[in-house]
Amino acid sequence: MGNISNHNSTLAELAADFLLSLPPQDREKIQTEVYKFIRWLGLHRRVKDIGPADVASYAEQVTPSAVKPVKSFLAYIWKRGFTRINLATHLRAKKVSPKVAALRQSSQNQTTLTAQGYAKLEAELTNLKNQRSHVIEELRKAMADKDFRENAPLDAAREQKAHLEGKIEELESTLKLARIMGENQGTSRIKIGNTVMLRDLSSGKELSYALVDPPEANPTKGKISVASPLGKVLLNKEKGQVVEVTAPGGISRYYIKAILQG
Repeated sequence: MGNISNHNSTLAELAADFLLSLPPQDREKIQTEVYKFIRWLGLHRRVKDIGPADVASYAEQVTPSAVKPVKSFLAYIWKRGFTRINLATHLRAKKVSPKVAALRQSSQNQTTLTAQGYAKLEAELTNLKNQRSHVIEELRKAMADKDFRENAPLDAAREQKAHLEGKIEELESTLKLARIMGENQGTSRIKIGNTVMLRDLSSGKELSYALVDPPEANPTKGKISVASPLGKVLLNKEKGQVVEVTAPGGISRYYIKAILQG
């Protein structure tokens, strides 16, 4: 691989080059942590603007297992001359007990999905991985042009790969930690996956909403997130109750007519 001469390179561009420089078996192991790091700092941030304070701040929230891949990336950009100091020396994760680390991991990004929603995310992940193979090939073709200073296809391929890797990592994390809702759950109280029949007490209009986790939300199809104002007030309520939702336009009141299984 040719040497990159543009010192205005972004983190996304250098991460793509770094990962392509690795054997495939090593690349798969560390790319998740590398892309998590550059997304935290900013994909389009110039590497010359990154300093020890940025790296030290990131170290405050990562576990020891995440340190090594990021250190390898930081050492790479230092050896290539993109930073004046080796930022890898400033990445030191705080030591935590195994129990605390396990609790932190289990609570991070935990999601409850319907079986249909889980399958949909799996299909999306497969599609993104297929796209990644195409983008890697485009990146290799673009890198065959030795003039890296004015290589628009190379920049575009790097950016696209960074975006894909970020989305893939996000979906893999969601699916790994997701809990699929059981079909035999009771419906005495509203929970994720239930369909709720409501009556607007102001207009008399009857409404139907399925409560889902944020990744599945699609209001146009009657699926509202449990993180939305209405979703928050409906959770754990029972049939026959009246709930109030405060919105910019005022307060809306709804009567819960029925709670159905999703």
